[in-house]
Parts: sequence; C-alpha cells; structure tokens
Amino acid sequence: MSAETAPAEAFDAVDVIRAKRDRHELTDPQIDWVIDAYTRGAVADEQMSALAMAILLNGMTHRETARWTTAMIASGERLDFSSLRSSSGGPRPTADKHSTGGVGDKITLPLAPLVAVFGVAVPQLSGRGLGHTGGTLDKLESIPGWRASLTNAEMMAQLNDVGAVVCAAGAGLAPADKKLYALRDVTGTVEAIPLIASSIMSKKIAEGTGALVLDVKVGSGAFMKDEESARELAQTMVALGQDAGVHTVALLTDMGTPLGLTAGNAIEVEESLEVLAGGGPEDVVGLTVRLAEEMLEGAGVQGDPAAALRDGRAMDVWRHMIAAQGGDPDAPLPVAKESDTVYAPADGVLVGLDALSVGVAAWRLGAGRARKEDAVQAGAGVRLHAKPGAVVRAGEPLMTLLTDTPERFSRAREALEGAVTIAPEGSRPAQRLILDRIA
Repeated sequence: MSAETAPAEAFDAVDVIRAKRDRHELTDPQIDWVIDAYTRGAVADEQMSALAMAILLNGMTHRETARWTTAMIASGERLDFSSLRSSSGGPRPTADKHSTGGVGDKITLPLAPLVAVFGVAVPQLSGRGLGHTGGTLDKLESIPGWRASLTNAEMMAQLNDVGAVVCAAGAGLAPADKKLYALRDVTGTVEAIPLIASSIMSKKIAEGTGALVLDVKVGSGAFMKDEESARELAQTMVALGQDAGVHTVALLTDMGTPLGLTAGNAIEVEESLEVLAGGGPEDVVGLTVRLAEEMLEGAGVQGDPAAALRDGRAMDVWRHMIAAQGGDPDAPLPVAKESDTVYAPADGVLVGLDALSVGVAAWRLGAGRARKEDAVQAGAGVRLHAKPGAVVRAGEPLMTLLTDTPERFSRAREALEGAVTIAPEGSRPAQRLILDRIA
C-alpha cells in the first residue's frame, strides 16, 4: 500500500515521544496505539527507542504500566487451561514460576515436576541464556533428544498427561514484547522497571496460569544489583498480576553468590538430578521447596514438597516430563573435553564468591552466548568445590573450569580475578538466601 493510500494513524509517534519526554502521563489510547503500531511496523525502531529511553528516564505510573502490559498481551494470543482436568474430573489448578535470572539458577528443573506431583499443572514457558545468566532451555537441551519447541496442542496434552511442561514460548504469545525486548537490548533501555515488569508479566498473564510466583534476584549476579530496585520491580509485577486476576507473589532472593555448586548447562542438569534424588546443595533444595510451597498455596493445594523430593515422586514426574519431549532421561550427559583447576590462594574461611564473576567465567568458557544466535557448549561451565562459609586451605581446589576449547581458559580466569574473598578462620559470611516476600 502506498503512502498516499495508507490509512491515517490515530496518533503521531513524535507526539507520544514528546509527551513522555516532557514527563506527561500517556493516555490509554496513546499506549494502545503505540504498541499496536510498533508491532505493525507503523512506528519505526528509532522512534520506539526514543520512547523507551524517555520511559527509562521519566518512569511510568502504575496505570500506564498496567495499560502498557495489557496492550502487549493484546498484540497476540492468550492460552486457556480451563479444559485441564484433575484426577477427580474437576478443573485442574495451574501455577508457574518466573525467575529474573542469575548464575547457577537451575531451580525450574526440579521445581516443575515437584509441583506437578500434587496435581497442579505447571506450564513453564522458559527462555535461553544471554550473557552471564543461564537459560533453562539451554540446560535442558543438553539432554539427548530433548526438544524445546512444542505446539499449543502438544503442551496441553503433556499437561494433561504428565502435569508439567518446560518449553519455549510460542511466537503468538505477546509478539510486541519479543520485538521490543530485542530493541531494548541494543539501546541501553533494558533497566527501565516499567518495561521489565510489562515484558515479564505480559507473557505470564497471556500464558493463562492461575497462580504465579516471582523469584526476583538481588546482587552482583542478578539483573537488579540492589535490594531497593529489586523490591520496586517485584512490587510492580505483583500489582500487575493481581490486577489481571492472577494470584501473584514475589520472593526477593540473593544472587551475590551462585546458586548451588554448578554454573553451566549439563552440569546444572546433573545437579538438578541430585536434588530430585533427595540430595543436592542445601541452597538449591531450600529455594526449590520454598517456591513449591508458594506455588501450591497460590493454587489452593496442600502438600509437602520436601517429602516428594525425598521419596522419589518428583523424580518420577521428571522422567515422564523429559521423555514426553523426546529426551532420554537415562542417557549420559555431555562432558567437557578439557578442564582447568583454580586453587585457593590462602588458608581461612571463604566469605565471598562473586556470582557475576563466576557467571562471566562460565559464559567465556562457552556455557553462554553474547548474541541470541550464538551456540552454547553443553559441557562447559564452572564447578565449585566450596561455598561461602567453608574453611579452605591454600592450594586446595576452589573450582574447576570446563570447556571443549582450552583457549578459553585464560579469559575465564581473568573474569575470576578478585572473585574470591578469604578471611581468617572464625569469620562468618553474611548469608541470607530469601530476603523478603512481597504479596
């Protein structure tokens, strides 16, 4: 259609940009139009970039953020789980969890099957890693045969049969967010809290879950480095969820130190299997159980998640979940071809292990990607031998670096410079995994 015959737009993008630049509230019609027009291509990338920067600098009211989220949802389809049935024949409750991302955060892997043990359907739409934060789909793709992409019909069938699914979000779910997310990533506007909140919540609300638990990470390895910003983001997302009729709570959790003893892909699956077998690192088990309790409460279901890990019920669901997506739960996981050991520099108590440094090291070893199209190494990553609180001796292994390409070791070691803090014996690191609950 030529410019002469194209229908007139309801607004001018420049006027919308100026309004937010000059600290005015955007009206509901302006917001609806700009999201729709950007999705259609009637608003150019450079115009949306300017608007995103104005939002970053001047913020949005709750009404604006809520309307922005609603407009993002309206850009695509909404899933409906009302046809899911429980064992008694009644409607099956649904619950989901979203993490803002961190280092060693493999919680989704044991959590989804654990919650499904109690008859709650868990439609876990997950993503891939970018930079130092790992991606759930990258971890699961290290399992031979497992596939991330499912049709809506396949996802519904698996939820009915198994009770849990972890897969990629379909292209029809909030397409405006997919386009805007890529733009924010290259224009320095990722940190805008209204845009972060609407990005996460538009997909989660469109997904159609009845209850949602948000794991908002705080610390060096997290997106939000300080508790104040993380709290603001959590409060904004909880309010958006509640406005949409989704039972939503958030936990602020520490990401100053990596979760568990692994950061990578296959090695995080291996650690998740230890948790599902009733073992695993205390922090991973503790957070998995707490999130499961929150999801069950939101779904109105009672149960003992810790017992379901110990007695093997969660492992049974895991095996069915992996097999249903083409994976072989008994197949050996990929192992890196090369390894390099980092040793403790002194005697004492390990009181600091910087999550960002470990995450960047794992990324440089090949476990993560710099661009969305980059491939990852299934076996690459960092295996930790001590966590804060442990007594260490000079020359003892602190961590093992893993990769198929040994030329990566030097840059990974550079990332770890200053990552370890050792204090005299008797010192106690400040450790608090769950900082607060917001509901």
